[in-house]
Amino acid sequence: MAKRASNFLKMVPEKNDTISWKETEDGLVQIVIHRNSILDRVVRVLYKTPETMKVDLDKIGSCVWNSIDSQRNMEQIGLILTEEFGNDVNPVYNRLAEFINLLRNNKFIKLKKAD
Repeated sequence: MAKRASNFLKMVPEKNDTISWKETEDGLVQIVIHRNSILDRVVRVLYKTPETMKVDLDKIGSCVWNSIDSQRNMEQIGLILTEEFGNDVNPVYNRLAEFINLLRNNKFIKLKKAD
């Protein structure tokens, strides 16, 4: 398990370039998913669903999102979180791993091995 944890810390998250985002008035990140597939368009016509889906991140999630620059690894992002939020993010790497997996499972990011 220790080797797996150290491998995770060296992984570098990279934002999906098909996902857009913006900063809200209160400084938080809002991820915007455009629903443009043929199925999305059919569902939009039939059920009057919105053209975009928006995901609002909290202050910790926004800090993680803004720290993802395709260069920083998980360990570096964890240090940024600890510096910004102190004990409020403990256990930092467990929380970071859960959030990163959520982002990855929703195809907002991908993880790559550090160079």
